[in-house]
Amino acid sequence: MLTGQKTCDISIIIPTLNEADCIGQTLAGLSGQPGVEVIVADGGSHDQTVALARAAGARVISAPLGRGSQQNAGALVAQGRALLFLHADTRLPEGFAAQIRAALALPGIVAGAFRFAVAAQGWRFRLLEQGVNRRAAWFGLAYGDQALFLSAARFQAMGGFKEMALLEDLELVLRLAKIGRLALLPTAALTSARRWQRLGLVRTTVINQLILLGFFCGISPNRLARWYNGLRKDKGGFFGKQEAVQVLIRDKGKQKP
Repeated sequence: MLTGQKTCDISIIIPTLNEADCIGQTLAGLSGQPGVEVIVADGGSHDQTVALARAAGARVISAPLGRGSQQNAGALVAQGRALLFLHADTRLPEGFAAQIRAALALPGIVAGAFRFAVAAQGWRFRLLEQGVNRRAAWFGLAYGDQALFLSAARFQAMGGFKEMALLEDLELVLRLAKIGRLALLPTAALTSARRWQRLGLVRTTVINQLILLGFFCGISPNRLARWYNGLRKDKGGFFGKQEAVQVLIRDKGKQKP
């Protein structure tokens, strides 16, 4: 792991907010990689995230809260010719750096991502993985938990992430898809199961799909974020989800920022 050395061709940018439970393990998996620097863009953690990141050798910067703004802040100080945006609870596979270099050298490739895998047992998680990976392969759509990467020059030319309340990763991928192809690497980025364990796999998956539906219906990310945060706390079960669909339909074209 490099923190400010000149011989750097890949910068890994990790946005954090109170990630003390997982940041140490994530950074441990990045150590000993030549030509790689790690930047933790912290949005104001109140736990030991910053101390643990510094102890692991990462460069830590403070950034305005919000995944898009934190990742943009990290990109501004990055020295690498390629940028990889990594969630704090996601671990990269062995040999990731060589795979990134090879993928970005392919003609027509404007960005890339790893396959999706969840650190949990059970056939339902395997089914979830298959669905996500087929979507990525068929439609060229990948999300932040698949460790998106692209050249720094391309990222700058695209204007970086839009500072949206959510889905800033998908929005960037959709723009990139208009100018080239996304490389889906054969190895997987392993993401924590904590999101699905908190609310249950089925409920979390349904919520996520409803958010995507709203996004593609043109509902503003700010409104979707308010709805998303409320639904995650709601205990209304299936009927709560039915009401959410009605809200999405009703609000299409009527949203406020």
